[in-house]
Amino acid sequence: MTAKKTLDDIAGEIILDPEVFIKKLSNVKALIFDWDGIFNDGVKGKVPSTFNEIDSMGINMLRFGYYLIHGQNPFTAIVTGEKNETAIQWAEREHFFSVFLKVKNKADIIDLVKKGNAINPEEILFVFDDIHDLSLAKKAGVRFLVQNSGSRLFAKFCRENNYCDYITRNTGGTNALREIAETVLYTLDLFEETIKNRIEFKGIYHEYWQKRNSVKTYISELNY
Repeated sequence: MTAKKTLDDIAGEIILDPEVFIKKLSNVKALIFDWDGIFNDGVKGKVPSTFNEIDSMGINMLRFGYYLIHGQNPFTAIVTGEKNETAIQWAEREHFFSVFLKVKNKADIIDLVKKGNAINPEEILFVFDDIHDLSLAKKAGVRFLVQNSGSRLFAKFCRENNYCDYITRNTGGTNALREIAETVLYTLDLFEETIKNRIEFKGIYHEYWQKRNSVKTYISELNY
């Protein structure tokens, strides 16, 4: 007999009331990710920077989960303050819609996303890790803070000032993205369905896969 699903099984810390958390996640139509400190440990000077395939699979299944909800691929993008070639190459491989480069004020991309895709801020799921991300986190619909062992007070600040809705157990570079993807799918009761469809690699998953792979990634460099 399968145990009843409960949000107590979630790895990280949900800040919101669970019912509000579920409702917010259900409305998501865009997935936006910071790069450094999210896909990797945030250490600069590495050429190229890193990512891992465990996180890649998680994000792919997360996108598929939202395809099951809305019948179309969610807008997906990376926003970074740098010009990172690894981020560009990975996003192109995964057929993200956009990569926003050299963004000093992350909230600046909201109008670009809204104008080009008819997506409102409350429909954005944003994954972030530090102070420079808060201008966007303040306005996004659902905010996932990737924790860092050296910034406990920052996590406390975000929790107390309503800048995040979930704080990960894992850190950047140690599969925090996979944790987030599985958390969202599990919370929306889509975890097993996405896996079973992926195993078959036909039907609705194949339909999603073809549409996903038809996306050409747009690279945008903001000038200040």
